[in-house]
Amino acid sequence: MPRMTFIDPDGTRHEVEAPVGDTVLDIAHANDIDIEGACEGSLSCSTCHVVVNLEDYERLAEPSEDEEDMLDLAFCLTKTSRLGCQIVMCEELDGLTVTLPADIHNFLLDD
Repeated sequence: MPRMTFIDPDGTRHEVEAPVGDTVLDIAHANDIDIEGACEGSLSCSTCHVVVNLEDYERLAEPSEDEEDMLDLAFCLTKTSRLGCQIVMCEELDGLTVTLPADIHNFLLDD
């Protein structure tokens, strides 16, 4: 089974199994990783924003226009930012590493 690594804002690393077909958001929730996912993966928020390791980013499919629109709402945006709900694990992504940003913005709840 593929594996992936989540890095917390404080640098703590969590290497976990990453079942093929699951999203990064689903994998995070299954492993008690602190990522919100307020819209439950429906591409309606940016609370599952992750920063993908540069080498891994190049292995991902291009983000959709809808994902790019939601990323525009994310705090701590980088060139390798993606939404965890839009990254679907496959064998080719074995070893994927993502960092959780220090802050998120839930525009549905925040002022």
